[in-house]
Amino acid sequence: MNFLAHLHLATLANSSLTGNLMADFVRGDPHAQWPSAIAEGIILHRRLDALTDRLPEVRQACALFRAETRRVAPITLDVVWDHFLARHWESLYDARSLAQFSADAQREIAPLLPGAPLAFQQLNQIMWRERWLERYAQAAWLENVLKGMASRRPRLHKLRDSYLDFTEHYASLEEFFFIFYPRLMALASQQQL
Repeated sequence: MNFLAHLHLATLANSSLTGNLMADFVRGDPHAQWPSAIAEGIILHRRLDALTDRLPEVRQACALFRAETRRVAPITLDVVWDHFLARHWESLYDARSLAQFSADAQREIAPLLPGAPLAFQQLNQIMWRERWLERYAQAAWLENVLKGMASRRPRLHKLRDSYLDFTEHYASLEEFFFIFYPRLMALASQQQL
C-alpha cells in the first residue's frame, strides 16, 4: 500500500490519517514519540504493510515481474495498488470524490506537521501541491513516480524499469487488486486490521 490506500483504509478504520501517512518516517516505538492516536495510526500502517506483503495475491503479482525487477516488485506494487484505487475510486468509496477526500486529508494532516520529521513535512508540501492522490489514477503518471523513487534511492534503480512490468501485466494486476483490496476494506471497516 502506498499513500492513498493507507489514507483510505485509515479512514475506514477510524484511525489517524497523520499517523498512517507518517509511519514510513518514524522508527522505533511510536508511543514513545507521539500522542496515542498518531502512534496507533503508525502501528496500523505497519500491520497493514506486513499483512499485504503476505497476501497470496500480492505474492502472485510479484511473480509477474521480470527477474531483473522482481526485487523491487513489492515497492512498485505499492504504487500500482494506489493507481487502481484512484482509478476505481467511485466504485470503492462513494462517500466523497477523490478530490474531496484528498482535500479533507490535507486539512486534517496539515495542522500536525510542525514537529513531524522534516522529510515528512517536505513530502506533504509536494504531495498536496501536485495532487498526487488524484494523479495516481493516470497510469502514465506512475512512470514518473517510479523514476522519482529510483533517483532518490540509487540502490532501488530498477524501480524505473519496473514500469514496463506494470504496463505488460496491467489486467492481471488489476484482477489481483480486486481480489484482496475489498477484503482489506471490510477488515478496516470492522476495526480488524
